[in-house]
Amino acid sequence: MGLEGPEDLEQLAIKKINGGHVKEGLKLMLRAAKGYEEAGMSEDAARLYKYLGYVLLERTKSVEKARPSLLKSAYLYLDLIDGEISRPDVDVDVLDEYCFSVLEIFATLDDRRGLTRYAEEFAGIYEDLGASYQDNDDIEMAIKAYESAYRYYKLVDNVEAYKRIAETMITLYGQVAESRLESGDIERAAEAFYRLAAFIRALFGYDIHFIEMMDTAAKNFERASKIAYSNGDLDGTTTCLVKAQYAYMLARNFNRAKLIGLNAARILYQVISAHRSKGNDEMATEKLVELTEALMGIGKLDEAMGTYKSALETRSGMEFRVRVRLAALKHFAALNSRVDVLEDIENIEYYTDRGKHTKALELGENAMKREGLVEVLEKIHEAEGVYRSL
Repeated sequence: MGLEGPEDLEQLAIKKINGGHVKEGLKLMLRAAKGYEEAGMSEDAARLYKYLGYVLLERTKSVEKARPSLLKSAYLYLDLIDGEISRPDVDVDVLDEYCFSVLEIFATLDDRRGLTRYAEEFAGIYEDLGASYQDNDDIEMAIKAYESAYRYYKLVDNVEAYKRIAETMITLYGQVAESRLESGDIERAAEAFYRLAAFIRALFGYDIHFIEMMDTAAKNFERASKIAYSNGDLDGTTTCLVKAQYAYMLARNFNRAKLIGLNAARILYQVISAHRSKGNDEMATEKLVELTEALMGIGKLDEAMGTYKSALETRSGMEFRVRVRLAALKHFAALNSRVDVLEDIENIEYYTDRGKHTKALELGENAMKREGLVEVLEKIHEAEGVYRSL
């Protein structure tokens, strides 16, 4: 059998593993990884060594047996990071992938020293990138880079550094929000105010400063919903209403949040019916999840879970699972003024925004294993068809 290169070996390895010949498949996967490495295809090599490490960990439950492959992957990713940051135009999304992989590996290996070292190093890289983008008036990219720096400084509990970044982010998001208001982009201005509130919380906690900024976000989401409604855009109307509902909730304006939630639910029933009558199952499912969020926000959990179950019968997306957990966490955080839960929410949203729904779901599951949320999580699992004892 003439296998020409690592690509062929990888494909054959996958077939062997899927066919139940795991041991033979893993040997082929190792050969493919070495082949990629020898060919200078470092990203593919890093990907396969990482895969090998996690398969070994899953099968043997031994970190030590997985360690060589995982460390090999981590060091290849570190080389890739060095290469990426030396480019004239750094691709921040690619850099995110590499940095995330390195930190994930050291966390898996329970190597606190390595995790701390590289998180601090990556934070410095992103802070420098953010400053460079800011100097060039590329505010959107500056925000993206600074946000990663902020998360990594938080990870190693460098309080002085992450508060410094938070102050910068407040300034930048303030500029973005005002710019969007001036251009009439009300919904995205509301999103900026919502993000700004999170960094205010990092400095002041769950106090009046945070509440006032979250209230500003809520009012602008509500304003955006009215504009969408006047344009006959009911899909946009309900999306903005649900965002307004939860922003008002986090601002502890519970009466307004409930009123907005009831209004959103009323319109959503009509919207879902309209989409179904047109055979647009995809949009009907999306709106069922939105209705689930609205109902959870007004305390109708059992009704919400019935709606959620209906949505999952058509399409079961990991993003939906994250959204439902976020709704529960926001409701709990607002009712109890819980800063720790808000921090979990912000971490989950950070990974969601970057398309890392697996990580976001993992964080959401862990965050809901608190007293006062376990019963809600059990109901969510039941709706999802996952029966387990927690």
